[in-house]
Amino acid sequence: MSTALIIVDIQNDYFPNGNMELVNTDKGAANAAKVLEWFRQHHKDNIFHIQHIASDPSLGFFLPDTEGANINDAVLPLENESVITKHFPNSFLNTELESKLKEKGITNIVVAGMMTHMCIDATVRAAVDLGYETTLIEDACATREVAYNGKTVPAEQVHYAFVGALHGMYAAIDSTENFLATKN
Repeated sequence: MSTALIIVDIQNDYFPNGNMELVNTDKGAANAAKVLEWFRQHHKDNIFHIQHIASDPSLGFFLPDTEGANINDAVLPLENESVITKHFPNSFLNTELESKLKEKGITNIVVAGMMTHMCIDATVRAAVDLGYETTLIEDACATREVAYNGKTVPAEQVHYAFVGALHGMYAAIDSTENFLATKN
């Protein structure tokens, strides 16, 4: 059984003053950095950073060759770590992620990143559909409020609704602290 870490879209546009600011990005990124450090010590060849680059400029964020599209310093990849570019919420869609995981014999993945209700949800569901045992480090994620038809749902409720929906059928849900405590 081989395990990989997939860090999804922890990019500057999601942080304060970015073009798509989320809630709790600093906390989520700091927790992702702790998990990343553990993987660097124990599974250094099984770390994958996912970087979303907008293929449509009307998206307004993650635009090519901008500071906002850069991976945040909290989880900046090392030279030996894979960086996979994506253009859709699902990190597997039209990317080399699945082939790289198969190359390494990966059967289990640990996911952290941003936005919980979009790219994290899409990536976790796709991973499970592809047969990976998946753990989501929920406090190493961040999201934002959403609105529809005059109703606004606060970011914290959005986060826990999506985490709750993934829990069990799609992923084991864990906290940074518990994940690290059970691994050491």
